[in-house]
Amino acid sequence: MQLLSRIFRYSARQAYGIYAWLTFASFTLPALALVAVLPGEARRRHVIHLAARLILWTTASTPRLQGLENLPESACIVVANHASYLDGMILAAVLPPRFGFVIKREMTRVPLAHLLLRRIGSLFVDRSNTQGSARDARKILQVAARQRSLVFFPEGTFRREPGLQRFRNGAFVAAVHAGVPVVPAAIQGSRAMLPAGRKLPQPGVLEVTIKKPIEASGSDRPVSELVALCRAGILEDLTEPDLMD
Repeated sequence: MQLLSRIFRYSARQAYGIYAWLTFASFTLPALALVAVLPGEARRRHVIHLAARLILWTTASTPRLQGLENLPESACIVVANHASYLDGMILAAVLPPRFGFVIKREMTRVPLAHLLLRRIGSLFVDRSNTQGSARDARKILQVAARQRSLVFFPEGTFRREPGLQRFRNGAFVAAVHAGVPVVPAAIQGSRAMLPAGRKLPQPGVLEVTIKKPIEASGSDRPVSELVALCRAGILEDLTEPDLMD
């Protein structure tokens, strides 16, 4: 009986994973076609926002959202932990579509993903060489200075091992430069659903907690203190360890 039970659970997880990818494709491909031709960045972002919400709802993965009232109506920078490829879609679904995403430049090597991300105003960061990184950082600072709301994953990447990695400073420097608050956001459950190295997602429970904004303007605190405050806020709502301990 135990063997049959394990076979059944394995088959159910595989079936869910295949269903989830088919659902993703069935919503993403039409959304991509719309984004490719639709004029206006705001309209294109609304399409992606709706598609992300539908994908999560159809796969019974709609996140439990807490703290949305903490999000300022004015420009701000959201910083979130990064545990899975699902994280971008999760935040695209729960955040207002006025947010642009800052993403590692490696994603430009995926043609369809690059087209979609570029059309919704995403910014790309090159971590492979100093010159490219400096150029991208200057562009991000210029966009932030125009009071545009942005989303960063300051860990830069994710891995299978649970835990919060060291944060890079780019998001926090941009917030100080633009004089906008930083809003920590904790994503819980995405690593269990689709960790690094796994091809098929598994059913799971997702939670997103948006913390109170931390002022970056008019403050004498150094960037390092801003980083520490945001990491501490995110760790409060994660069941994962601090990998910097």
